[in-house]
Amino acid sequence: MTHVLVAGAGIGGLTTALSLHAAGLGVTVVDAARSLRPVGVGINLLPHAVRELTELGLGTVLAETGIPTAEMVHFDRHGSRIWGEPRGRDLGYLWPQYSLHRGDLQRILLDAVLARIGEVHTAAAVTGFHDEGTRVRVDFASGRALTADVLVGADGLHSTVRARLHPGEGRPLWNGIRMWRGLAKTEPFLGGRTLAVAGSNETAKFVAYPVSRSAEIRGRALVNWVAEVRLGGSGSGSGSGRAAADWDRTGKRADVLAHFADWDLGWLDVPDLIRSTGRILEYPMVDRDPLPRWGRGRVTLLGDAAHPMYPIGSNGASQAVLDARCLARHLATAGGPEEALRAYEAERLPVTNALVLAHRDMPADRILATVARRAPQGFERIEDVLTEAELAGIDAAYRRTTGADVAYLNGRESWSVG
Repeated sequence: MTHVLVAGAGIGGLTTALSLHAAGLGVTVVDAARSLRPVGVGINLLPHAVRELTELGLGTVLAETGIPTAEMVHFDRHGSRIWGEPRGRDLGYLWPQYSLHRGDLQRILLDAVLARIGEVHTAAAVTGFHDEGTRVRVDFASGRALTADVLVGADGLHSTVRARLHPGEGRPLWNGIRMWRGLAKTEPFLGGRTLAVAGSNETAKFVAYPVSRSAEIRGRALVNWVAEVRLGGSGSGSGSGRAAADWDRTGKRADVLAHFADWDLGWLDVPDLIRSTGRILEYPMVDRDPLPRWGRGRVTLLGDAAHPMYPIGSNGASQAVLDARCLARHLATAGGPEEALRAYEAERLPVTNALVLAHRDMPADRILATVARRAPQGFERIEDVLTEAELAGIDAAYRRTTGADVAYLNGRESWSVG
């Protein structure tokens, strides 16, 4: 039986473990952290990923935890509606789109891994590996080593496995946009299941959406918000990288309010939401250049280690889930590990590389910035600001960055094996 060592116990690594176990393969999960605690704030899971997690037996707990997002709507910075479209089942998918706390999703996955596989090895920082042809020896900071048939680097943006496979790559690339994120309780807005986006990345943008089903049941909303402000140059992925990408760095409330203190959207008081937030996280919007290949021999990459991308199309966690399921399918059905890894890479690398570049392009934000320039004080009718073709361009932009294809997903055969 093929045995896989997965480096990284984030969303991608844990989903990989569950997928390999479901396919009848052996798996060991290691993580550099001393303890696995929930980090981050809100995320979105697209129907493509929800389908895969549902087939892993997690559909009920996801429904009990997250908000089934009904629509995504863009507004200007005064709260006037520019464009919107349904999401998830409201768009015709057989599976919902969920908005939920990243820590809740990691807890759901970790609980399932512990119940089905039994253990995640913590305080196990990978320092290197040696592909010995028929096995891979993985070295750890403790001096310990483990061997496996396959090594999967699911160790995130600052992946050690990626650094060994692609030395000299350097730091993540910053596009000049600073992001602040937080969670706050408030009254439900816009029906309670809307992913709302106001403003544009040309100057300042604010995103807000509810992430807690339990809060909704109590008549409240636990809202994840993201504030984005362009502080540096606008290069397409070629930023200086001088802003450290630390996902757990505490930000300052005053820094956020300096850009959003007068933002009252009518249906949401932005400065009040920021003031009522406990801890605020701060980090730069970064990615890495797409790779021509992910791995070699018996070693590959997955999730943010393989294809970190801007958080534009709700794709980070979703693509990691799809990677995991695709990898397990090929390892379970190919003639051998190396053949499986090449088939996995051939299937997933072109798709995710295209998404990285589409996210860099930020096509929807260009149209939203046009609204701000043409109607800086707001508008009554969006048709007086944008042409029909320009409005249609927003639809096309999200097709590029989310990979939305209702008929394909609804009709595709299951990726489950075993």
